[in-house]
Amino acid sequence: MNPKSSKSFSPDKLSITDWSVNDRPREKYAAKGAAALSDAELIAILLRTGNASETAVDLAKRLLSSCHNQLNTLSEMTLRQLTDIKGIGQAKATALQAAFELGCRIRSEKIENEQHILYARDVMEIMQGKLSNLKHEEFWAIYLNQASKILKTDQIGKGGITATIVDIRLIMQDAILLGATAIIVCHNHPSGALTPSEADLNLTRQIKSAAEMLNIKLLDHIIMHKTKYYSFEENKILV
Repeated sequence: MNPKSSKSFSPDKLSITDWSVNDRPREKYAAKGAAALSDAELIAILLRTGNASETAVDLAKRLLSSCHNQLNTLSEMTLRQLTDIKGIGQAKATALQAAFELGCRIRSEKIENEQHILYARDVMEIMQGKLSNLKHEEFWAIYLNQASKILKTDQIGKGGITATIVDIRLIMQDAILLGATAIIVCHNHPSGALTPSEADLNLTRQIKSAAEMLNIKLLDHIIMHKTKYYSFEENKILV
């Protein structure tokens, strides 16, 4: 008897290379396309390898389980939070974050290329890649024409963790030079608290007043944190 043939094994302990070719994530992706793969299988491709006790797919399933199987939650995890999970080292964590960042930039680029804003969510898609992971506040203005097409997006102010100095004159100056008929302003709250502060409310009133004097409409002020946002217009406080 061949000694190798007497070696016992358990199907649960098979490595991915022992799986049927049709079940291996990379081969399955190439043969059937991304839609045929589960979230765990797609993540396994990014992870590349598992560890001594689990395959890359098993590791991906455990990673998803820690986020209640919510990709949005996974995308918001920091590098430290990811590497705190057993089996996720620096390389795997960085690969995951890079993939989510590319996805974010693609969504932003698509909206910007279409150059058309209809809803607060459109602003979120455009600005998420610029503001979602910042540890400091930034204030941006989006200038629009009569057809709600984007003329320009521009950073107006940059500050610390809790505040940003905004020069309203710069916003109005650019609006006039661009021939904008409407503007949308937005900024991020690194703390994660989306409720507008009294300073946010006062600034919005000042911008709206200055814009009205020039026959320019302030369409919205949006506060962002990662994948969440607060719209003054949607909450009926665009005073």
